[in-house]
Amino acid sequence: MAAVVVTRDRIAYLRQCVDRLLGQSVPCDILVVDNASVDGTDRWMASLAKERPRVRYRRLEENTGGAGGFNCGMRWAVEGGWDYVWVMDDDCLPEPDALEKLLEADERLGGPGKYGFVSSAVLWTDGSLCVMNRQKLCRRDDGRYGDLEKDGILRAEQATFVSLLLPAETIRAFGLPIREYFIWGDDIEYTRRIAVRGGRPCFLVRQSRVVHAMAKNTGSNIATDAPARLDRYRISVRNESHAYRQEGLGGVLHYLARCARSFLWILTKARNYRLRRLMTLLRGMAQGLVFRPKVERVG
Repeated sequence: MAAVVVTRDRIAYLRQCVDRLLGQSVPCDILVVDNASVDGTDRWMASLAKERPRVRYRRLEENTGGAGGFNCGMRWAVEGGWDYVWVMDDDCLPEPDALEKLLEADERLGGPGKYGFVSSAVLWTDGSLCVMNRQKLCRRDDGRYGDLEKDGILRAEQATFVSLLLPAETIRAFGLPIREYFIWGDDIEYTRRIAVRGGRPCFLVRQSRVVHAMAKNTGSNIATDAPARLDRYRISVRNESHAYRQEGLGGVLHYLARCARSFLWILTKARNYRLRRLMTLLRGMAQGLVFRPKVERVG
């Protein structure tokens, strides 16, 4: 069992995350992927790894974004021989039995090959659900998982990389996250690749809980977010274009509806930089038309 944590210049968060992982009721090895931090993370991790044999550390020479970090960490875990990979950001704080509850769900589901992934309920610091990390649950119920639903194990078709447990078999079957996504949308594409396009049953496990220690419990919105963050939305729109194209006409129409909604939000809700926000959206859509990254395989 390997927990993969991706970090960059957030040593205070990373310390808390690693501490929570070391305190899990089910022991796990910890693989930290560092996206070229310059805040002393490398020195602290080198010292910790000497004291804690379960902690491993790999520093990348350049910032590859969350997508590149998870691509590296998941490859590292599978090629290193770990049977399960538990992925999370550095500001994810798992409750002591979070991993135990995910593994209990794995056992009830029949183990690797019987499902794609299981994910934790993600809370904010005040105990409310974290807006950015709500799983998208399946609307259709074929009746196969009625007993599981009674125990809070619900079929999902989309999740984020904030406490996602995958058998190594799933990663070998479906490949790695797309490193070219860099930031935003890599987890959505990846989980939908498994649950929607791949047809593997995947689940939210409500008994497994983590806290996502974000500064604010809000979703992302191109119309109201700070101007300094707008380039993230260009990347996001580009990435979504690629992700939803993989799902045929229905996916394309869904993507266009999302873009139209963002366009209307900018016109009606933006208080500043309206033209810049519109151009960001349009540039992302244009770049998405020619964005065709390849899925890397492992093992």
